[in-house]
Order: sequence, then structure tokens, then C-alpha cells
Amino acid sequence: MKTLAPFAATSLALLLAAGSVLPVRAQTGAPESAPAVAAQSASWRALSRFGYGPNVELLQEVQAAGGGQSWALAQIDAAWAASRQSPSIPPALADFNAALPGTFAAFQQERRARLAGQENYPFSRDLARHAAAWRIAACSQSELENPLLARMTEFWFNHLNVFVGKGPVRPFVGHYVVNVIRANALGRFEDLLLASARHPAMLFYLDQAQSVANGSATPSGQNRGLNENYARELMELHTLGVDGGYSQHDVRELARVLTGWTVDPRGDSGFRFAPRLHDHGAKVVMGHAFTASLPWAGQAQGEEAIRLLARHPATARRIALRLARFFVADQPQAALLQRLERTFLDTQGDTRALLRTLVQSAETWDADNRLFKTPMDYACSVLTATGALRASPEPRTFELALGYLAGAGQPLHGWQTPDGYKVDAATWLAPEALTRRADFALAMARRGPEPEFLKAQLAVASLRSIEAEAPALRAGLMLASPDFMYK
Repeated sequence: MKTLAPFAATSLALLLAAGSVLPVRAQTGAPESAPAVAAQSASWRALSRFGYGPNVELLQEVQAAGGGQSWALAQIDAAWAASRQSPSIPPALADFNAALPGTFAAFQQERRARLAGQENYPFSRDLARHAAAWRIAACSQSELENPLLARMTEFWFNHLNVFVGKGPVRPFVGHYVVNVIRANALGRFEDLLLASARHPAMLFYLDQAQSVANGSATPSGQNRGLNENYARELMELHTLGVDGGYSQHDVRELARVLTGWTVDPRGDSGFRFAPRLHDHGAKVVMGHAFTASLPWAGQAQGEEAIRLLARHPATARRIALRLARFFVADQPQAALLQRLERTFLDTQGDTRALLRTLVQSAETWDADNRLFKTPMDYACSVLTATGALRASPEPRTFELALGYLAGAGQPLHGWQTPDGYKVDAATWLAPEALTRRADFALAMARRGPEPEFLKAQLAVASLRSIEAEAPALRAGLMLASPDFMYK
């Protein structure tokens, strides 16, 4: 876009100066603390961290609730209630959430078609696109999805990541998002972890569906043996962390405990335990003994092992750190982390209790605790502010948003490794990234009304730069301003 280059340079210069220049609130001229006036407002902070940013309706909600902190507290119970209900999915996108037996059958048909040389069979591709489009719609339209529920769906999906690009995972990602992550996003961590462990998306992604006791014969007569992928990532990433006190021996023992956990193409849950593929011998995982089991006891032992890991103090530390980095600061204060760890252990990982601790902590509202928006944050906040998907819900708007995310390095459901996307400024703050954001902002601003309400949150320096540009560009430039990059 030819008109972008001069402003992109100005925007970057302002952003780099934000740490050394004391911004001034546009409407009063009163001095404010760094980095920008937008990050000082409790309403802005509440809407941008416990949702995806402000629009007129949401700002009115915050005012009616008595301020940002009160609004955020009220959202915890509202998000929980919403998670208990079926999601609002537009009919044109709803196929990704169809019953699993039908998805398995269609996926098998697709595989047969490809083996027959029909490369254009679109089933898995369409389901993946529709799931991603729904995520974009849900994060930016509060009438479609509670903002905090959308935010917690992002957080937990990132923690329990699956990669849409792995062939057998692709048609199941959307179902996983809705029925595992969203459904358990405000509940106990161990229930979420168990639901993830039993879903086809995770069973395929980390190869647990292929893990059987050494020497077991599969229905096809193959002799596969033990696969440690899921057990390793369950310990290293989903629960304890790399310094969580486990050994390679523990990984192998846990993998043995979980043998026989596989997919069921005909079952409503998509999961089954296959006793003949399970290792029934005695095991010890991190000092916890699992005795030799009867054929059907293997599933219960797997559930026991997962709950054991979910309740471990190392898991509490890991989840506390990830939550604090997601909601508060790249380097959160030790006192906040200790508070979150204690809450996790006292409540067996109750997400609502953890969120209450976050909202009621002074660190969450401390202006010195800055967060730079990830591409996902930015896309959703632009769409929220402009109402672009309400005003222009045609496929092209979705394509622009999803294309921006792909180009910015955060395609939805597109991270290959199980560690999930990083959320810190060091990963996402770069000149090329700012130019991409400005391009996206200008494109979306043309699809919705001008976000006049943002002017009250922009620093004088930003407003002056914007007012020097052509009127047709000003709405997009507000969204591309340094102030709008933070939450």
C-alpha cells in the first residue's frame, strides 16, 4: 500500500521512543507514566487483557459494572456460564463441530480419494478453515462469544497445542477447540488435561494412538511397540515443566501406563481404551507405584497418573507462570506467582479461582506491567474495535484476518511443536511486524465505522501523526498507532 510507508516509519519511531518519552493524555494534557496512556486506563487494560479490547458497547459495559476490575471479576462467572452452553457457530461454519463418528467416516473417505489420485478432496481443509474462521469471529464479537471465554480458549489451546498441519489431526482441531478447550476453559485443570488426553486431535498429534505395549499385535497385525511422545510432552510441557523433577525413566514408565489409550472412530467421544494393547505390568512414575493390573484397570491407572501430574506443585508453578505472562507481564513479580501457585494447589487447579486471584492482584493493574499484543491479540482487537465482521461478514473479511495471522507468524492452530506460541514482546515486536499490522488495520478500517472512542486513549504524539495524514487513512492509523499495540 503506497500510502503506508511514511506512517509505518513514524509509527515505529514513536513505538521505539515510548520507553523514554513521557506520553500525554490527549484530552487533558496531564502527564502520564510510560509507556502510553492507553495502557494506564483500567478499562482499557481490563477489556484488552480479559477480552480482546474495547468497542463502544464493551466500554459501556465496563462503566455500568463500576470499572475495569469489577467488570473483569463479573466476567469470570459469566465466562463459566457460557462455557456450560453450546457455542454460537454460524451454520456456514458449523461442520467442524459435527459428531465425531461422521467426521471419522468422512476423513477415511477423503484418504481413500487421495489414494485414488483425487488430490482436490476438500473435507479436512474446509473443516480447518471453518474452525479458524469461527475463532476469529468468536474473539471479536461479544454477542457471539463471551470475551473472557474466548481469551481463555486461546490460553488453554496454546498450552495444550495441537498442529492442524499434521494430516490426521486436521479434521479434528475445531472439535477439540470447542469440546475440550472451550468446554473446560473455566474449570479444573486436571479435567481439562484428561479431556485433552482422550481427544482424537491430541491422540493423533502426539502419537499416543500408536503407543502399545511392546510385543502387542495391532488389528492389522503390525508390531508397533511403545511410543513416548505424549508421555514426554505431558510431563515437560503440559504439567511439570522441564525442571519438574522427572527423569527419562519416569517418561518411559508413564508411557507404559498410557498404553492402549487410542481412538475410536465409531464412538461419540472418539476415545477408547484397548486392554489387549496395554502394558499390564507394574510401573513406578515419580515414586508412585502402579501395580500389575487386570485387563480393564489400565484406563483407570492412566487417569490416576494424569491427575497425579496435574496436582503436582511443579505443575502449579508452571501454570502460574504461564497465566501471569499471558495476563500481566513478560516478567511477572515473584509475589504474584506465589499467590497463583498457592491458589492452584488450594483449589486443585480451579481456573475461576486463579482468575479471581489475578483480577484481585495489584500487579495486574500496575501500569509498569506492560504487555505487547501478539498477532492474535492485535487481529482480534482490530476486529473488535471496527466491528468489521459485523459490518462486512463475507468470506473476504475472514480471509484477510486469517491471512494477516499467517503472514505475521501466528496462524491459527498452526504452531508445529507442542510448546505453543510465545506471548512476549521480544518475539513479536519487530519493524516488519509493525508494517504488517498497519496494512491489516487500514484494510479493516475500511470495513467498519471509524472507532472514534479510541481518540480518548491515544497520546498527543500519536494523534498529531494521525492528523497529519489524509482523512481516509485516519481510522486505520489509530489502529496502527503505538498506543493500540499494547494491552
